Amino acid sequence: MAQLTRDRRIRKPIPLNGPVRHILDSIFIIIGSLIISIGFNLFFLPNGIASGGVSGLSVLVKSWLGLEPAFTQWALNIPLFVLGFLLLGSNYGIRSLLGSMILPLFVLMTKDWPIPTANPLLASIYGGICVGLGIGLVFRGRGSTGGLMILAQVIQKFSGLSLSLCVVLLDGTVITLAAFVMSMEQALYALVALYITGKVIDTVELGFNYTKVAYIISDHTEALADVILKDLDRGLTKLHAQGGYTGDDRTVLMVVVGQNEVRRLKTLVQSVDPGAFVIISNAHEVLGEGFKLQR
Repeated sequence: MAQLTRDRRIRKPIPLNGPVRHILDSIFIIIGSLIISIGFNLFFLPNGIASGGVSGLSVLVKSWLGLEPAFTQWALNIPLFVLGFLLLGSNYGIRSLLGSMILPLFVLMTKDWPIPTANPLLASIYGGICVGLGIGLVFRGRGSTGGLMILAQVIQKFSGLSLSLCVVLLDGTVITLAAFVMSMEQALYALVALYITGKVIDTVELGFNYTKVAYIISDHTEALADVILKDLDRGLTKLHAQGGYTGDDRTVLMVVVGQNEVRRLKTLVQSVDPGAFVIISNAHEVLGEGFKLQR
């Protein structure tokens, strides 16, 4: 039974550079771009919310010069696309070209859709959700919709900062400009939208399946390792440690489990060693056999 369960967990991943992967990437980018354009036209633009990025800059240009946002986005995306192509590679450049061209097109196509609300707070919340969902899907497609997202991914590559943090830093600059071009109140609404966008991006990137990592300190490590491997059907790692008070060498078991397996793990540990010391904490993301496959 344990072997059958393990076999179900082992799935052959889609090759990262195969045709199927490229098709899936393109689908993610197209769907994500459409969702972003809907959030932009239905919530951000009519309420004057410059949420950041080239889209936010196009809101400012629309307010200042009356220029159609789609045309502003196309104009600004060209030099930034060239930057992404040069620094992030030709494969990235192709996916970015798709997003750079199709997002302004969707913005142009959805510009006359009916506006659901004129309340700027509601627009900030729901616009942030839409844009965050769309950007998250585009990132899952290993692409970009152009503009400052290209710059954010360049910064991520060379700085090691998280992608969401890079987006926030660049979008924060746009929001600061909005405070001067439009009003401080509009900039504050944009901050609300920016926060929600960042949270939704992380949710789309990391998913809803929360994972736990447990550290188990016990005098019965071999017996515990046996029941975890056989009864829980989870792998484990033995860490060599030293007691801070006694100075004795000992083994610490590290086990990564799904949220629905935590209760079972604690029950097994309790059955083997009621006096075991167990630390359970959140794991931000787990990639590998039995969990999420690397994309």
